[in-house]
Amino acid sequence: MNYLGLDIGTSGCKAAVFKQDGTCASSAYQSYSIISPQSGWAELDSNEVIEKCFAVIRQAVKTASGEVKAMAISSQGEAFTPVGESGKFLGNAMISSDRRAEDLLKDWKKQFGADKLYRITGHSSSAMFTLFKLIWLKENQPDIWLKSKAFYCFEDLMHFRLGVPPAIGWPLAGRTMLFDINNHCWNKEILNAIGLDKSKLARPLSSGSVAGIIPDNIAKELGLPSGVKVVTGGHDQTICALGAGAFEVGTAMYATGTVECICPVLSKKVLTPKLYKNNLCCYDYSLPNKYTTVAYCLTGGNILQWFKTNFAPQDSYDSVIEQIPNEPTDLLTLPYFTPSGTPYFDTVTKGIIMGLDLNTSRHKILKSLLEGVLLEMKLNLDLLAESGIEINKLIATGGGAKNAKWLQLKADVLNIPIIKTNIAEAGCFGAAMLAFSADTGMSIKHNSDEQTIIPNPEKAKIYKNKFENYKKMYPIIKKLYQDFK
Repeated sequence: MNYLGLDIGTSGCKAAVFKQDGTCASSAYQSYSIISPQSGWAELDSNEVIEKCFAVIRQAVKTASGEVKAMAISSQGEAFTPVGESGKFLGNAMISSDRRAEDLLKDWKKQFGADKLYRITGHSSSAMFTLFKLIWLKENQPDIWLKSKAFYCFEDLMHFRLGVPPAIGWPLAGRTMLFDINNHCWNKEILNAIGLDKSKLARPLSSGSVAGIIPDNIAKELGLPSGVKVVTGGHDQTICALGAGAFEVGTAMYATGTVECICPVLSKKVLTPKLYKNNLCCYDYSLPNKYTTVAYCLTGGNILQWFKTNFAPQDSYDSVIEQIPNEPTDLLTLPYFTPSGTPYFDTVTKGIIMGLDLNTSRHKILKSLLEGVLLEMKLNLDLLAESGIEINKLIATGGGAKNAKWLQLKADVLNIPIIKTNIAEAGCFGAAMLAFSADTGMSIKHNSDEQTIIPNPEKAKIYKNKFENYKKMYPIIKKLYQDFK
């Protein structure tokens, strides 16, 4: 028996088929492009996304031996698609980075109560979330608002196209800011405030719940057998963390892709003034009775890509990293080459490298850039610890998990052991594990070869001292940049 995981990301979708022992039998990937018709807008063509999801499922199933018994979905957060009476998509999906709703935030938070919204949803208000994108749609495209019979995120939109009554995993529902994380339901007060009936939203179910069975005609179209179960997954960060092996409290996934992201396992819901002030959320994890938060820097692996493109186009990524100095640099970088992410949600202040002179090499500059991103993540970890969320083990995933020198730098700066695994498709694998468990009733399995990277004590001490200066840097640069502008 096989189990299929589908990962619907921002830049592409991937399907992978896994055997019962966790071995990947096949996988397929297709990309799609972000559409930006105006400054600050970021959309995906939902028809293209779903068509390519169908295509990768067909391809993965075709090249795997054995029948698929169940499938689940790992989905990007926040993005939603308006669906009309006939099932036609009435517009593109506004993705997380779409900022068109920013001007609505201040007044709406004041009217509803920003603190109350946080206590209900576990999230600090931001234009990235579905709630504010829906408000924008209602005010600016009322014809689409009125014609829509449903608003689906990509997990439930895929359920809809699979012919299954749409359901949404709790972790993904939590990213809409419409979901009550205390009672695990759509919040009536929030829905009433924007004039939205819950009948237009998918059923919220805990991750690993059976949502339905794919009808035979659609299963045949995908090359699937009769009776394939569709199981709820959820937000991609939580599903990827599960696939990476984050099961125990105190363990977190550390993903390095375009964005740098930490997603830990929490034993209980944690809502504190400090987390709220620093935009560190709390919502359902992909395991029963567990919660999580997401700490992230929007400047992550993209800063390596920027450096390579501009200063070492002829080199491979590994070659560029291998040339960085072994010792900590005497430079200090604020890594805001994009908006900041947590804790500041700063879209204005830009990055800076301090300490340059005529003897500074490009490789030292690169190391300082990577150090800056890690010091920002260390800041997030400190803020979590101050609210009682201690993380003592990080499991590396994404492109940044493949380079030993980069992993050692992470361990040294953060002063936390980093676990390197052989899991290549953590998002698909996490979804497939949920499908396996729901189908068989057995506990989720995770078999992986692991290597532990231990922090170098001497370098960790240097970075601890450097971190104290780093914490002073942001408020100074923010003020200077405001005056400069």
